[in-house]
Amino acid sequence: MVPTPIRYPVIVGPTAGGKTALGVELAKRLRSPDDEPGQVVTADAYQIYTDLNIGTAKPTLDEREGIEHHLIDIAGLKDRFTVHDWLHRADPLVAQLRTDGITPVVVGGTNLYIKAFLDGLFQAPEPSDEIKAQVEQMPQPERRAMLAKVDAEANARIDGADHRRTRRALEVYLQTGTPITELQKQWDADKPTRPEAVLVGLDWPIETINTRINQRVKNMIEQGLVEEARAVFDADGFGPQSREAIGYKQLIAHFEGRCSLDEAIERIKIDTRRFAKNQRTWLKRLRIRPGSLWIEAEGRDATDIANQVADHL
Repeated sequence: MVPTPIRYPVIVGPTAGGKTALGVELAKRLRSPDDEPGQVVTADAYQIYTDLNIGTAKPTLDEREGIEHHLIDIAGLKDRFTVHDWLHRADPLVAQLRTDGITPVVVGGTNLYIKAFLDGLFQAPEPSDEIKAQVEQMPQPERRAMLAKVDAEANARIDGADHRRTRRALEVYLQTGTPITELQKQWDADKPTRPEAVLVGLDWPIETINTRINQRVKNMIEQGLVEEARAVFDADGFGPQSREAIGYKQLIAHFEGRCSLDEAIERIKIDTRRFAKNQRTWLKRLRIRPGSLWIEAEGRDATDIANQVADHL
């Protein structure tokens, strides 16, 4: 038994990189003085939704191995849920666990949630109604062309099909005259607000992660992802936000007759690999956090890595 540490882990890494299994193994090791295991605090923007299970890689009861998991299945499919909503639940939860002598094990999935948890929310100025209207009226290609001129880094980082984030980046620039990338760098440079939280990053070669992603998608299809998504679709269950989850968004296009099933499955693989690429950008920003631990995960199992992390804590 490893005694309850003053510090606690916050796990990040690429999708399909073994974060869930590592979280469970760590929770089993980081026990309280009363021999209570740690508890997982999930930081994932889509595992919050009920009924989105297979496609979000939500851990099954068997995979949880009796470890309590928090902040999953907390929102209905039509609910809008933001990083603010997650943080307002995570903050008191982590504080209460620590008060009770239980080690929280924060497991990432959405790096914005992790960044906000570690360093606070990024507070960009609210644009005026006039600027919002100006950007809203612009066609997306025009928005992207403008963003490429005023903030090349944001243009490269934000997916071309992501209208919301593209609008936001332009609104911030037009309101402040400063690219959102520069404002975010200032955010990155701020002193960490949770020195007791130890960032644990899993590093993987890109080729290996891409192979793991393709295998994960294959496994999800075999486990019934198409049937799960179809049931929600037929019940008109998806909301504007939940329908954007990778794995479901592509299958919705198939259900609506816009592509074949094979094309939808291939699109899931492509979009997941693209998501992993975006994650790498986030991980570079997180890597500068003082005291963080980064681990080459290829060829190692969750038990081995958990032992290393527990020793570090």
